[in-house]
Amino acid sequence: MHVDDPAFWRAGAISTVSIMSVVLVMLTIDSLAAISPGGSNVPLYTVINQHIDYKFDDKRGNDMPVIRGAEPLFGKAVDAAAAEALIDKGKMVIQSRSCIDCHTFFGNGAYYAPDLTKAWLDPAWETWKIITGTKTREDAMVKFLMHPDKYRIWTRAMPNLDITQQEAEALVAYLKWMSAVDTNGFPANFGRMQQKQ
Repeated sequence: MHVDDPAFWRAGAISTVSIMSVVLVMLTIDSLAAISPGGSNVPLYTVINQHIDYKFDDKRGNDMPVIRGAEPLFGKAVDAAAAEALIDKGKMVIQSRSCIDCHTFFGNGAYYAPDLTKAWLDPAWETWKIITGTKTREDAMVKFLMHPDKYRIWTRAMPNLDITQQEAEALVAYLKWMSAVDTNGFPANFGRMQQKQ
């Protein structure tokens, strides 16, 4: 077989595609184990029943979620099926309102509004509890999401997206779960920014 022979190039293309297909399948299987709920980087949906914090890990050199103790969302623990349904609904609210057009999730989206990857952990919600007249972070988040036009404090205001209370609660569940995902330190320095405030 000679370099000028089309059969040579065909055989090379077929063998390359075959080998790379096997590699792709192996990488996909390995990635799915890490990125599926309950995998090495992504907690089960029931993590919304626990306290989530964020700390710098010296060994890894970045900030990581720390999950410990009971802290049920809205004061009521949910089972795995209810947690999954709630988080799925929250994801659908994000998609139906095109939140990604202004916000960033896991590094994807726009930079017009705040990155929401670790929004649940933002210490500013302590101030928002006062602003919204609520006692818990999740209630402050729900109230803000339902009526962002009433709580405008930035030049860039979030429009009222007609989010119902059930949708807002589901969205808050999604944001709490998302904050527990090990994003390998993304967004950068988030934990250290919290400590300075």
